Amino acid sequence: MGNITFLNPEFFWLLLFIPVAIVWLYWKRNEQSATFKMSSIQGFKASNSILAKLKPYLNVLRLVALCFLIIALARPRTVDVSNKTKTTKGIDIVMAIDVSGSMLAKDLRPNRMEALKRVAADFAQERPNDRIGLVVYASEAYTKTPVTSDKAVVLEAIKSIKYDNVLQDGTGIGMGLATAVNRLKDSKAKSKVIILLTDGVNNAGFIEPETAADIAKQYGIKVYTIGIGTNGMAEFPYAIAPNGQFLFRMMQVEIDEQLLKSIARKTDGKYFRATSNNKLAEIYAFINKLETTEIEELKFYDYDEKFRLFAGIALILVLVELGLRNTVYRSFI
Repeated sequence: MGNITFLNPEFFWLLLFIPVAIVWLYWKRNEQSATFKMSSIQGFKASNSILAKLKPYLNVLRLVALCFLIIALARPRTVDVSNKTKTTKGIDIVMAIDVSGSMLAKDLRPNRMEALKRVAADFAQERPNDRIGLVVYASEAYTKTPVTSDKAVVLEAIKSIKYDNVLQDGTGIGMGLATAVNRLKDSKAKSKVIILLTDGVNNAGFIEPETAADIAKQYGIKVYTIGIGTNGMAEFPYAIAPNGQFLFRMMQVEIDEQLLKSIARKTDGKYFRATSNNKLAEIYAFINKLETTEIEELKFYDYDEKFRLFAGIALILVLVELGLRNTVYRSFI
């Protein structure tokens, strides 16, 4: 009963007349029955009938019935609200992720790749109304997931990202960007966005990053670029031990920030530098706010009227009171 609302709550002001009615009935209590004056009642036997004692309580039935009638007039009802959202103008987003060996560097915890996977998964979950695709690249690039609205597929693809030597090691920024553009060029979405992340300099591939940026601009695709890596030195993998474990050593972090800034500027995007786990999360949160989707929300209200119950109780109480007055108490003086 906690979710009951009232359509006409102003009728509750009528409850203020109940105390007035109680006072009036108490004041007129001796006039409710006929009286007969006698000089003496010594010859009469006193009656202890319970019915005679209960007669004054007939007025209580009437007052309670009045209270229930007022509640019924206030129109109590419960409401079940269901929401339905309809995306009116969606956004298609492709995340182009560098999976070269340097992404195993430990300047982010536990390493750059794992830190990125966590943030990228959160980003995908926070965009339920948009389509998201995934491109991975090293010296070459391929589409891991085409743009899709199935977030379970996207999340599973992000989770499965790893360095496995499927792609030849190196950093082909142009290859990654061109592959992402190819996934979006035929999109009919209101906005087309690429989030390009790398931790190095372009040193592989046969497509120049600037050329890929020009193509993105021609198709109206906005590119947000992210350089991931701390300032200074970081632990990089440089070899694999006989037991299959990576060996690490301190090396200088090198990111071609000028190139990433140029790509972002040319496509009306922005460049960001992620030097820590928190900074990386802040960048994706900022992009999430920049790229908003227009959503139409429809609310459906299902009302269940409860006034009939209170009106029914009031009617029953009135009928009981009238019935008693005209039957059991009809002959009472």
